[in-house]
Amino acid sequence: MSFFAIVRLKPSTTRRRTMQTPPSIATKSFTDAGLAVARLEEIYERNTKFLRDRFEAYVSGEAITMRVRAYYPFVRLTTATHARLDSRLAYGFVARPGVHETSVTRPDLFRAYFTEQIGLLIQNHGVPVEIGESAEPIPVHFAYRRDINIEAAISTSENSPVTRSLRDAFDVPDLATMDDAIVDGTFELQPGAPEPLSLFRAARVDYSLRRLYHYTGTDPEHFQNFVIFTNYQFYVDAFAQMCQQRLQSGEVGLEAFVAPGNVITRAGGATTGDAPTRIPQMPAFHLVMPGYRGITLINIGTGPSNARNVTDHVAVLRPHAWLMLGHCAGLRNTQRLGDYVLAHGYVREDHVLDRELPLWVPIPALAEMQVALEQAVEDVTGLEGFELKRLMRTGTVASVDNRNWEISGPEVIRRMSQSRAVALDMESAAIAANGYRFRVPYGTLLCVSDKPLHGEIKLAGMASEFYRRRVGQHLEIGLKALERLKQQESERLHSRKLRSFAEVAFQ
Repeated sequence: MSFFAIVRLKPSTTRRRTMQTPPSIATKSFTDAGLAVARLEEIYERNTKFLRDRFEAYVSGEAITMRVRAYYPFVRLTTATHARLDSRLAYGFVARPGVHETSVTRPDLFRAYFTEQIGLLIQNHGVPVEIGESAEPIPVHFAYRRDINIEAAISTSENSPVTRSLRDAFDVPDLATMDDAIVDGTFELQPGAPEPLSLFRAARVDYSLRRLYHYTGTDPEHFQNFVIFTNYQFYVDAFAQMCQQRLQSGEVGLEAFVAPGNVITRAGGATTGDAPTRIPQMPAFHLVMPGYRGITLINIGTGPSNARNVTDHVAVLRPHAWLMLGHCAGLRNTQRLGDYVLAHGYVREDHVLDRELPLWVPIPALAEMQVALEQAVEDVTGLEGFELKRLMRTGTVASVDNRNWEISGPEVIRRMSQSRAVALDMESAAIAANGYRFRVPYGTLLCVSDKPLHGEIKLAGMASEFYRRRVGQHLEIGLKALERLKQQESERLHSRKLRSFAEVAFQ
């Protein structure tokens, strides 16, 4: 998992004297990744505690005569050679000589990730990394792990002595700076500024961490590196039941099952936390394993907007793979209800990423994901080779933004025919496109739930029977595919196909 910001020019000593800040921490060089990450955590914890202490004094009525500010820590690498590295590498190296720098947040949460990324830089370039304080201020909201709406809480408190605007005293989140310019290749490097080391600015990451709790009802600490997105509650119910059974059986390597409200059932059976009074918009469930090697399942609901929204935020965690398991309309007369569709291409008529990822950008199938999914279908169904074609089609999936596409006229149907699509849904293309955009390996395995072009529309009784027969098997296939992916080296799974010719170093 990863999290950072481009470091701007260092604030001057004069400017610091006009603000209340913690004492400066000297930049230090490290050749040991573990010690470097410990330094990141020291700076981050010291600076966020400073902001919390000053804010709580402010709320208690203490007069603040100048602005309060503290800064995110940074990681910096300086190289002076074009020496060729192992050409098989997808990440862990910088593209060219120069100064490369990024600010980071929550090193406590991403300790293992940072240790790996910094270790690769030291190993691949043979030079130390530098750790220090960046010039990016920490918004006071983000000094707290969850409470993002602090200002509203103050303004509605009858007993609050605070009369000045929060923005007069503290840095607050600036949405204008929380962009994805590095991700989208639109970032313009200013003369003399360091090149970025990671895809995200620190505040952008902090924002997403809080959005994850808001939408899913679980803290980011529980998210695992292998993610399933689904669009039906039936899959959630099956996943929760399966996870509880595996925990109760004493399966080795399982630590806990986490549900919305941070309701945690541990391997020994003890449960803590309270379920929320209202179900979150996109509830998440986590089968927790050591090293974030477990599985997270998120019910994103219906529509491409939800699909884009949740993947925008999950991406900052730098997962190893995400997978869409859902239902689709079968477009071929030869398909039967319950057949599977393994997507190898996408018709993007959902429009949610047209600006960031133009339609002329292809979204390729990833060999590692395709092989894992096909082998998982074989394992679960017992079919293989030519016999597997009785149950599964590999082909193009079309995603649309109109739930009633089948009654919108002949033009839509003609386009589906011209595209050679074999299935249609509303979420898969957005999930795959954002996987491509954020360099997260992606895959799609759908199950045919209706065939409206061929007179088989979804009816209540038929749907119940369909779900009863297929949901459990479909979920089992997805889980087996992810288990296969876990067995691969991360360097192989994070394919170079997802990275451009001038990429940041961090995965």
